[in-house]
Formats: sequence, structure tokens, C-alpha cells
Amino acid sequence: MEVAVDGGLPIDPELDFTPRQRRQAIAAATIGNGLEFYDFVTFAFFAIEIGHTFFPSQSAFLSLMGSLGTFWAGFLTRPLGAFVLGGFADRVGRKPAMLLSMVLMGTGIALLALTPGYARIGIAAPIIAVIARMLQGFALGGEVGSATVYMMESATTRNRGWTMSWQGASQGVAASAGAGVGLVLSLFLTNAELSAYGWRIAMLLGVSIVPFAIWIRNSLPDTHAPEHRQAAVPGALHTYLRPVICGFIIIASGTIGTYIFNYMTTYGQNTLHLSATVSQGGEFANNAIGVISVMSGGALSDRIGRRPVQVWSQLAFAACIVPCFLWLTHSRDAVSFIGANLLMSAVGSFMSGATYAAISESVPRAVRSRTFALVYSLPVMIFGGSTQLVVTWLLHVTGSSMSIAWYLTVVTLIGASAMWAMRESAPVRIGKSGGAAKAFA
Repeated sequence: MEVAVDGGLPIDPELDFTPRQRRQAIAAATIGNGLEFYDFVTFAFFAIEIGHTFFPSQSAFLSLMGSLGTFWAGFLTRPLGAFVLGGFADRVGRKPAMLLSMVLMGTGIALLALTPGYARIGIAAPIIAVIARMLQGFALGGEVGSATVYMMESATTRNRGWTMSWQGASQGVAASAGAGVGLVLSLFLTNAELSAYGWRIAMLLGVSIVPFAIWIRNSLPDTHAPEHRQAAVPGALHTYLRPVICGFIIIASGTIGTYIFNYMTTYGQNTLHLSATVSQGGEFANNAIGVISVMSGGALSDRIGRRPVQVWSQLAFAACIVPCFLWLTHSRDAVSFIGANLLMSAVGSFMSGATYAAISESVPRAVRSRTFALVYSLPVMIFGGSTQLVVTWLLHVTGSSMSIAWYLTVVTLIGASAMWAMRESAPVRIGKSGGAAKAFA
């Protein structure tokens, strides 16, 4: 049974998981998120080849736009998946929802990878490709809710932040793996071979982990079994409206930051006129240091609370953005570009684990999966697809390479205000008597 404190903040009791089961729960929950980012990087790496396969055109621009349009189609169905599969996880259990979302995700990626090109089946090829992406987006919309909540509910109360930071860390690991696979294939295959089958190999490598993911998920107990569902009380929306609104703003701010970091390779080449090697080196630095940072921040939030870690690291990130961009735009060399990326990613990723934990802990168990999924998927749909377009437009209209820095600073400060407005939810900071400890006491 969950205990409500401070106007509805739920503190779940620890479930009787063995240490081995808790480690398996981390793997089971993060593998879906990792597959998403692996696929994201793989698609981005081979966007031109995929465009040639499904959208052949005499115009390279139209072919590429068709490919990118197919990719972003998956974002449109995320909120629907969050609502449907998130609700399924709340009604039936986290485990069945996690199994279903993984099957759907694997099916979507495999369908895209195995669909013949336009040259063989005509207009059916791009139609199937779009359907595959929409199916994958639907699965991912529900996956993030059930898997993230499962990880929180399976963790001990003293290390939820550290446990949930694996969700953020898996993004960096998977993105690096996707970039590595793309790089290896590009070294050993010709351009014609990459267009014909190279990109398919990269995607099918990701699909190959789906059977393992299903096996490990099926072997674990559910954290939302019938006895948990019967004891859980949804509560009125106003009791958790604050974390819903604040969570939306925080995720939106983080999504914009993430996609700006993903844009840095393009920014380095197109705006700063650096080599592809230096630009890709900065992107790799983002991913590598981000993994360490998000894990460290999650662990610290278990000791001192979610709000201090979120607010102070977010303010520190806001303070370093403009100096870092001044450094890399004035020096325009490998040291400044990679160094600035390392610093910004290290500071900017620090709050991620605490954020996932804070939102999950602040919502009643009975509606936790659907609520978290929607709070996550809606801003990702809105801002995930538009950030790089906005950034490109800003750079073009202003003619200033610093416009991206000012935009990111404003967005970061908006996120910090939402973090400040969130109630503290870390068990270590909430008194056993039922009152919440002051955030910075």
C-alpha cells in the first residue's frame, strides 16, 4: 500500500526484490529506451540512404525530406501510445505492457528494415515505411511510461534516483553504439552498398536484442500485481496537477537541450566550418560524459533530494552556456569545440536521473504509468521534431552563431523555474511523520 504525504506525494514501500532481480529490472527497463536511441542515431546516420530507398527522386533534397518526414512520423503517434499502453500498464500491470511495447517496437523496426524499396514495390514502399515508423512511435510512447515506472517501483527507496538515472545513461550508450555501427559500416561498404543493404544491417542489429529483452522482462515479477492495483488509489487530478505541469515543462526544456546537443555535429560543420572529424568528436564527447554525469546526479539526489540536484545543476548549466559558446565560436578549433561540448553536457545531464525519479514519485501508483508516459511523450513530440528546425531558422535569420546559445539559455532557465516549483519527493527528504522536509533545509 502506498502512503500519501504532503498533499498527495506517494511513497511506495519497497517490494521484495532480490538484488539480482533489481539489477535485471534495470536492464529490462532501459533496454527499450536504449533501442529507441540506437534506432534514432542509426536513422539519422543513414537518412540519405533510406531516402534513396523509399523516396527516389532527381532532387536529393526531396529524397532526404521524405526520409526525415518518415522518421518524424513516429513522433506523432507517441502520445497515443502513451495514453493506450500507459493506461494498459496501470490497469493490467507494468510487465504485460513492457512485453507488448517491446514486441511492437521490434516489429516496427524490422518492418522498416525488411521492406523492399520503391524500385521493387512502388508506392507501397514509402507507405509501409511510414506505417512502420508510426507503429514504432506508438510502442515507444507506452514503453517510456511502463518501463520507467517499473524501474522506480522495483528500486529500493534509498537509491531510486541512481536506478532511474540508467534510463538517461542508456541513451548515451545506445547513441554511441549506433554511431559506432554506422561508422564501421561506412568504412567497409561502398555508397551503393550502404544504400542497398548497409542501413538495413544496422537496424536489424538493433532488432536482434528484442528476443533477449522479452526474455528478461518475462522472467521478472510485476511491480503492479493485482494486490498493488487494488491498494492503489488514483486520487483527484488536482493532487498531482503540479508535478504534471512542472514535469511537462522540465521534459520540454530537457528535450530542446538534447536535440541541440544532437545538432552540434551539424553546427560544427555548417556554422563553425570545422571538419567532420572534429564535429563528430564533439558529439561523441557529449554522449560519453553525459553517461557519467547523469549517473552521478541520480546518486546524489538519493542523498540530498531531487530539488537541489535539479535546480542547482540547471542554474549552473544556464550560467555556462554563453561562455562555452563564446569560447568555441571565437576559437573554432578542436580543443574549444570538444572542450565546450564536454563541459556543457557534463553539467546539463546532471539533473536527468533526479527528474525521472521526481516525476514518477510525485504521481499516484494507480495512474503513474499513463501520466508519466504522457508527460514525457507530449513535449518530446512537440519539441523533439521542431528544435533543430527552430535552431536552423534562428541561425539563418540572426546571422549570429551565438543565437543558439541565447535560445538554449532561456529554455534552460524556464526549466529551472519548473524544477523550483516541484515539491520534494525523495524519501530521504520526506519525514516519516508525513510532512515533506523543506527542499534546502
